[in-house]
Formats: sequence, C-alpha cells, structure tokens
Amino acid sequence: MRFGPAGYPAIGSKSDPEGSLKYTRGLGLDCLEVEFVRGARISEDRARQIGKCAKDLDIRLSCHAPYFISFNSDSPETVDKSVAWVVDTAKAAHWLGAYIIVIHAASYGKHPETALPNVISGLTRCKEQLDDLGIHDVTLGVETMGKKGQFGTLKEIAGVMKEVDGVRPVLDVAHVHARGVGCLKTKKDMQDLIDEFFPLAGPTAHFHISCIKYGEKGEISHLPLSEKEPDLQMLADILNDSDMDCNFVCESPLIEKDAVVFRDMFPRYRRS
Repeated sequence: MRFGPAGYPAIGSKSDPEGSLKYTRGLGLDCLEVEFVRGARISEDRARQIGKCAKDLDIRLSCHAPYFISFNSDSPETVDKSVAWVVDTAKAAHWLGAYIIVIHAASYGKHPETALPNVISGLTRCKEQLDDLGIHDVTLGVETMGKKGQFGTLKEIAGVMKEVDGVRPVLDVAHVHARGVGCLKTKKDMQDLIDEFFPLAGPTAHFHISCIKYGEKGEISHLPLSEKEPDLQMLADILNDSDMDCNFVCESPLIEKDAVVFRDMFPRYRRS
C-alpha cells in the first residue's frame, strides 16, 4: 500500500516539484498525484526530469486530468476539447512514468440518459488516439463523483469498462459518502463499498481519501480527516490485512499531513 498527497506539498514560495517530492518521501509517503486540473502544460523534458526524481525516491505517480472535461456536453466543441484534455494528460503521465490519470467524466445536465453512451464514446476516442501514439501504459481512471448531478457511480463506471479497454474506477470514498448523503456510517457500509470496488479495480486500487461536507445534493467541500465524515479508520481497519495493491491519494485540505494521519491508521504501516 502507498500513501501520499494530491499535488506537490508547499515547501516554499517557488514551485519546486523535486523539492516537494523529497519532502514527501521524508514524511514516509510514497505516492503523489500530479494535479493537471487546469491543463497539462508541461514539456516532455521537464516531465521526464520530475519522473526520474520520483522513481529514484520510489514515489509512485498518478495524474489528475482537467476539471473542464464534459463528455456529455451539448457542445461538440467541448466534447472535442475533452478528448484533447484527456489525451494531453495521458501524454504527460506517460512522460512522468505515472500509471493512471484521474478523470471527472461528465455531468448529467439536461440529458442524464445520454451520459453513459457519451462517456463511452468520448473515452473510446481517447483510447484510439493514445493507441495511435503508442501510449499503452497509462490507465484511464474514471472517478466516483460526489454530486448527484455528476456521472460517476461504480455501476456507471463498470458500464464504461465493458465497452472501453484500459478504463478503471478511481474510488473517492468521501464522494461516495456525500453522494449517499452520509451513507458510510458503519464498518459494514464501508466493507460493502470495498467489495463492490475491488473486483473492478485491476492490479492497483486507486483511492482518493478525505472527509467531506455534504447536503441533499451531495458534495459541498472537502474536509480534514479529523472531521470523521466518513470515519476513515473503518477503511483502514478493513484493509489493514489486505494483500491488494492500494494507492491512497489524500485530497483533504491538509494534503501531506492527513496522508500521514491516514497511513498511521494502519497498524502495519504506523511509524513508531
């Protein structure tokens, strides 16, 4: 199991990915999600430099694609741009040596019935372009979403997987909790979620962890783990003895501090 932050932890006034990676490793963390949420604007040379640093430190990288992606848009231009944003992120991930990109695939909008076929169509186009580029080492990770108006339940993602090779779910536990208006109340609730997720996850189960503020429509904002919405100690207790390869990316407001907090919820990983 690996634990780490969503984004480069701030260690000074200047952007210093290598310094952030070294700081992350010094905390005993060993994964990091590079946040391309405003666009994958990085050169191949720079990406390869950062990727080498991460590899040398034994930090597993993943990437988050731009928030603007919307395969269910009424605008063909937006759909075309969505394909380009995914492909650009996957190219950057390939250069970095990152194994997965995380995608917010769509909103339901006025046409929820078209969301699944449109996501399938959009990701099929992405996969075809990546195949043409010879990029076969980056998984397209579709994230479980926290708002009821967004595409992204495990059942929906499983539907995409039936039609598009190279797609896996990314389980944002807090999003599931928020979408279900606080549904992860007991250890059984959490176990049922893991039992649904693991058969879909592939060789590495990619998680986003945080706590969350929610309302009747689902997600409002991410919160520190101390808020216990949901109580992630339940997740750690369930997975402590698991032999599944898991990657836990912390998206709380305390990205690296709460990654350490979560790691230390596992007796087998807790530092003395």
